[in-house]
Amino acid sequence: MKRVYKLEGLDCADCAAKLERKLAAIEGITSVNINFMTLKCTLEAEADKLNDVIEKAMEIIKVEEPDVEVKRA
Repeated sequence: MKRVYKLEGLDCADCAAKLERKLAAIEGITSVNINFMTLKCTLEAEADKLNDVIEKAMEIIKVEEPDVEVKRA
C-alpha cells in the first residue's frame, strides 16, 4: 500500500535526502521517495505492516527534522 504525506517546513535538499535514507532503512518499507520540490513523501509497504511502518517513519521524521509538520496529502 502507498501513502503520501506533505512535509511542511522541510527547507533543505540534503535534509530530504538524509531523511529518505533513514526512512528506507525501516523494516517493512518497500519504497520511499521524498520529492524536495513538492515536499511530498511517498511511502510504500505491505498492507499488514503499513501502520507500524508509518508510526516508525513519523518518529524518525520528528527526531531528525523536529520543525517539519507532517500532513496526509
